[in-house]
Amino acid sequence: MPLDNRKLKILNAIVESYILTGEPVASKRLAQMLDVSVSPATVRNDMAVLFDMGLLEQPHTSAGRVPSHLGYRVYVDRLMRRKPLSVEEKRQIDALFNVRDPDPDKLLEDSAAALADLTGCAAFTLTTTPRHVRVQRVEVVPVNATVVVLLIWATNGVVKTQVCRLDFTINRDIVEFFTKFANDRFSGKTLREISYEYVGAVSISLGEYAKVFTPLLVSIYELCLKIYEGQFFIAGTTNLLAYQEFYGVAHDLLTLISRREEIGGLVASQTMPVQLHIGKENSHFELVNAAVLVEKFKIGPDDCGAIGVVGPVRIDYASLLPHVDYFAQTLGKLLTDTLEQNESPD
Repeated sequence: MPLDNRKLKILNAIVESYILTGEPVASKRLAQMLDVSVSPATVRNDMAVLFDMGLLEQPHTSAGRVPSHLGYRVYVDRLMRRKPLSVEEKRQIDALFNVRDPDPDKLLEDSAAALADLTGCAAFTLTTTPRHVRVQRVEVVPVNATVVVLLIWATNGVVKTQVCRLDFTINRDIVEFFTKFANDRFSGKTLREISYEYVGAVSISLGEYAKVFTPLLVSIYELCLKIYEGQFFIAGTTNLLAYQEFYGVAHDLLTLISRREEIGGLVASQTMPVQLHIGKENSHFELVNAAVLVEKFKIGPDDCGAIGVVGPVRIDYASLLPHVDYFAQTLGKLLTDTLEQNESPD
């Protein structure tokens, strides 16, 4: 049976009321909410049709109806009107990103935290590293006579550090020698080129000093691998504990969305720039009462960034989508600027 305008208005009203209150909607109250003159009996008949079509559900011990997952899908695709961000909302988000020489890790981490606070849900950011990203430079910073901090700068603006404890006493000459050696061998190489085999060959080139400097070379390999694997930050997971629909699966749900491989797999399988999975559209049983919104963004020429939100099915989609979109656009621009600055000639 096709959905006429009145039935669509009834579905729209039920969805928006349930998003706002979390309470089932009865026909008498719904008749008062509609902008057309219609009796509660007519509304009940239309609700029965929507129920038979699978667009509404009836909770136990309730006279009212709530949207089904399919009902939410019809609402999002056909009925929802986005709520544009206000000037003040944009100003607040812009203030978060108003930093000079931004650190990519900090930007991604702060974005996840801010989006989680704004939505009351869990939010995540994720990047993959394009093949063309190179090591920009290597630095060795002495801490004491046997401890140094190794730093790797990549051309996408990412910096990774690692503390290395050595079996010998270092001095300025040793630090300068290894810093020059490491930059000669690693700077300008793509992260993909710095394989275990390549590092082994570099070690052999040190001759009798190979064993001495092995801990530093292993650290360089590990840091390059971390940068190549990309970044992942998630915030607001405990926000989900406030929603009763997650009570039975809270532990499994939080464990699932905190795994980079699970979120990364979701993003990797995404065929559209923006993808929304509602309830049973999700492939994991932990997410059958959840909505997962993911938006990809470009960093330079590559589709290698994503930002997303995990919340209850009854989330305010009309407000959520514009917020995630604005975060994605802003993050993509800032990370692209950082990439271009780092890849430009000195």
